[in-house]
Amino acid sequence: MLKNVAVLLLDEVHPFELGVLCEVFGLDRSEEGLPVHDFAVVSAEGPELRTHAGFTISTPHGLDRLEEADLIAVPASGNVMAKTHPEAALSALRRAVERGARVLSVCSGAYVLGAAGLLDGRRCTTHWRHAADLARRYPKAIVEPDVLYVDEGPVITSAGTAAGIDACLHLVRQEYGQDAANTIARRMVVPPHRDGGQAQYIDRPLPRNACDTVGGTLAWMEQHLDQEMTVEQLAAQAHMSPRTFARRFQQETGTTPYRWLLRQRVLLAQHLLETSDRTIDTIAGQTGFGTAATLRHQFVRTLGTTPNAYRRTFRGPAATAEAA
Repeated sequence: MLKNVAVLLLDEVHPFELGVLCEVFGLDRSEEGLPVHDFAVVSAEGPELRTHAGFTISTPHGLDRLEEADLIAVPASGNVMAKTHPEAALSALRRAVERGARVLSVCSGAYVLGAAGLLDGRRCTTHWRHAADLARRYPKAIVEPDVLYVDEGPVITSAGTAAGIDACLHLVRQEYGQDAANTIARRMVVPPHRDGGQAQYIDRPLPRNACDTVGGTLAWMEQHLDQEMTVEQLAAQAHMSPRTFARRFQQETGTTPYRWLLRQRVLLAQHLLETSDRTIDTIAGQTGFGTAATLRHQFVRTLGTTPNAYRRTFRGPAATAEAA
């Protein structure tokens, strides 16, 4: 049973991510029938730390407090990618896992777990902006860049800020059951359960300006997403043979023309669901999916949610009813 929780802070800690951990694990909710944790905020770098927002936090707890924790959580902090983390903190994390404790990171806190070697051979995630860099720095880690959180044994990693809430509630659900997670979610006014495999809301998957020879074709594809396209047609647009075009496309975008086109169509569908009252059938036609059923299938496959559920997330249930 999860009884003792410690949050490991580095200098320039992000206040919101720290606040998420304090809200879920640090409040006394015994009047609602929930367990109370022995909760502490621990500094890895002296008794007073700066936050990313400019104010300071002080705590009497040093690294020795980690030795008794059932869960050690690591929130995001500024410049965490470039820092050399205190070896004493990394050793404490390793010892915690060795004795059966859990560790959980929020957003770029995953870099600290990576530096401790705890991501080696494990599936993990972080904010989509940092995923490629995390994978480069820790090549033994199996980075999943487009999920909300990953529970891999004693190591739980989560993506951006809100995904940290999802990961914490996931852990509460495991330890105490659905009712406990629902109670905390109601207090926080957040959804009680978003599955970890649901995709992060990524604005654009690939930087088009990095594509030297197929950039013009990418722009053309974006402007004609409602049309059918073949590799042969795209190769002619780029003035290349189909084989050369496919090879260059893969080299410069990291994916195939079909997958890139599919992702762009889903992105356009997301935009239309967020900003318009058009029906799902209309959006399916404008994004090249043809039918609402095909749009729904690809939307669920890519984002882990339905078009209507996505619209409710961004615009509320009334907009969904009007556009049905």
